[in-house]
Amino acid sequence: MTTDHPAERGGAGRDRFAAFSDGASNVTSSPPFYFLSVFLVLGTFALHFVHVPLSWLISAGDAMASVSLMLLALLKNTERRDTHAVQRKLDAIAATLLEQREGTSHEPAHEPQRAIRLDENQ
Repeated sequence: MTTDHPAERGGAGRDRFAAFSDGASNVTSSPPFYFLSVFLVLGTFALHFVHVPLSWLISAGDAMASVSLMLLALLKNTERRDTHAVQRKLDAIAATLLEQREGTSHEPAHEPQRAIRLDENQ
């Protein structure tokens, strides 16, 4: 386990997990997923009125809690990487504007171009 920011971690498995969490974020923000979630919640609620065994109710609650925790972790990872990418872009723009204001650089700054493509590399 590491405490590094998700955008600063490296390694071969990093790209696969980033792609997976991006895909999970896209799927979970879609209307069909919302309706599926509502259906599952209503179905779990309906189990209380059907008088199924208590072990079924506990299993349904445990399954919903587990899925909620996994979705929370995936979506938080995506959010942190997106926030980090935006911050890097803003830092590059601020540095370029500062260089232009102070007149310390007469060459075109390449940092904003790298920062703009930063999210494509993640």
